[in-house]
Amino acid sequence: MVQTSRRTDSCSIQGTLDVIGDRWILLILRDLFRGVRRFSQLEENLGIAKNLLATRLAKLVQADIVTKIPYQDRPVRHEYLLTQKGRDLSPSLVALMRWGDRWYNDKKPPTLLVHSDCGTPLTQLTQCPACGDSLDPAEIRSRPGPGAAISS
Repeated sequence: MVQTSRRTDSCSIQGTLDVIGDRWILLILRDLFRGVRRFSQLEENLGIAKNLLATRLAKLVQADIVTKIPYQDRPVRHEYLLTQKGRDLSPSLVALMRWGDRWYNDKKPPTLLVHSDCGTPLTQLTQCPACGDSLDPAEIRSRPGPGAAISS
């Protein structure tokens, strides 16, 4: 009997969704990127129940996406700041926003992202690092990477 090899690697998308694939977490991250830092501000901006917000923030802290820093002693209150791991989520959130602008807002974005130094609206491109070409999704392929596991 001939055995065939089967890929058993984990999926990076699934791993990411396990941590941030929740509506509230994405909205919390959006507000953190906008500069909202305090529990009460997040609660008010999002209209989220305290217990849900506390649970989601604890998950983000445990995943090292957000750090919790006290800003007041009596009672103890905290600010929530994005870590480098959290800041690295920016392109993903921008991509989701751009998709929503196109498909749910008639290409009329409710929010413009601009360069803080000059005010120019930003674009988002998928670009080949070798040749510099901007790529259409049809021009992108996948192949097993160094983290792919093969079992026999």
